Amino acid sequence: MKKHLTDEMYSNLKSFKTKSGYTLDMAINSGIKNPDSSIGIYAGDEESYTLFGDIFNPIIKEYHGFSKDDKHKTCLHVDDLRDASIDDEAIISTRIRVGRNLLDFPLGTNISKKQRDEVEKRVINALKSLTCKGRYYSLESMSKEDREELIKEHFLFKEGDRFLKFAGLNRDWPSSRGIYHNEEKTFLVWVNEEDQLRIISMQKGGDIKEVFTRLVQFLNELEQKLTFSYSKHLGFITSCPTNLGTAMRASVHVKLPNLSQDMPKFESICKKHHLQIRGIHGEHSKSEEGIFDISNKRRLGVSEVECVQDMVDGVRALLHVEKNLYM
Repeated sequence: MKKHLTDEMYSNLKSFKTKSGYTLDMAINSGIKNPDSSIGIYAGDEESYTLFGDIFNPIIKEYHGFSKDDKHKTCLHVDDLRDASIDDEAIISTRIRVGRNLLDFPLGTNISKKQRDEVEKRVINALKSLTCKGRYYSLESMSKEDREELIKEHFLFKEGDRFLKFAGLNRDWPSSRGIYHNEEKTFLVWVNEEDQLRIISMQKGGDIKEVFTRLVQFLNELEQKLTFSYSKHLGFITSCPTNLGTAMRASVHVKLPNLSQDMPKFESICKKHHLQIRGIHGEHSKSEEGIFDISNKRRLGVSEVECVQDMVDGVRALLHVEKNLYM
């Protein structure tokens, strides 16, 4: 944000306001308060991306390599994946998620409490129609012990992220927020976190195709009940511009103790395969015992299948180097 926002641009845009009341000052507040933020700007609604396009467009182009005249594409054909099951004990778990926001509602950065309540009601009703056996748990009524246990198991989101706080995403916490999961805890839906829905498929091990198949099945079922905000240009609309397009993050927790001692090589392989490196506890965390969270970085202008394939191919390359690095 600070790289692309000039004094002249700020002066030209500062008086603009979207139909839902979102302003440039609101959009850049998280970056102003957190100079170490990687992006520093959030949208308040779909209109934000056009009304404040002078600042959003160059950020989107730099992060995604995607220009303002490009069109997004989507493909959720599981059978198009190649070699998507990795049988290797170094892979601890696999997780694929997508973000979704309901059409005709502001994004979480700008939503009112009444609107957030309505979003939760609609999502709960849709979740009841799923063919998997599961249950919705409200954060407001959840016991402290249950909440802490789910967070410890990496199933539940939590308050306190300073980047989300100053973007306006923690307002009225924990009202109208919750988690749905099936009995096996292999399919989850977060309600009213950074996006109104974070739809997640996960399990132990490296059967990435099985995880993707489950996600696609229940995502299709939810789409029978809910209409998501989507643009032919930007794909699925999200509050953070890094999640635009597929809004997908396909990741594994993988143990790479050898590569962790050679970060230039590690980062070079990840860059080649369009991967992002995170610590074991996700964004803004560090690795522990050589375990990393490795995910696709590209989301916009590529299909969902391509996102997952980036991760599959990149993880295979990392494991190959890991096993041969010090032989």
